[in-house]
Amino acid sequence: MSTSTIQFGLDHVMLRVLDLDRSLAFYRDVLGMQVVRHTDYESGRFTNVFLSFDPSTQSSLELTWNWDQDEPYEKGGAFGHLALMVKDVHQAVDYLQEQGVRIKTPPKQMSHGKRTIAFVFDPDDYLIELVEPLA
Repeated sequence: MSTSTIQFGLDHVMLRVLDLDRSLAFYRDVLGMQVVRHTDYESGRFTNVFLSFDPSTQSSLELTWNWDQDEPYEKGGAFGHLALMVKDVHQAVDYLQEQGVRIKTPPKQMSHGKRTIAFVFDPDDYLIELVEPLA
């Protein structure tokens, strides 16, 4: 069997968050994602919230809040960043700054490339890259 007979699609990416309300305020209220599903698992003492920019598509972001987690999660060395497509990186960064979002790297031309990119932090210090469409 080969991959040509199986169709794969990205379903979701999961991030563990320390403060669900603060994370929802960022992803839902600042970035404009829509909550697709919100489920509390009392026996496991955690909550999963799935968000999407377009709920009619398959891909989503899963925020997992473990109720008893008091300390920030270690980010590790393997995870890099989430990337969000925007029409104008400069305009997006200006908006995010107005919303109080921390900017790691202001808009710049990608090293060894032609795209304009920028990096910002979410409330749990996960890195988010903003990219413009390829020319």
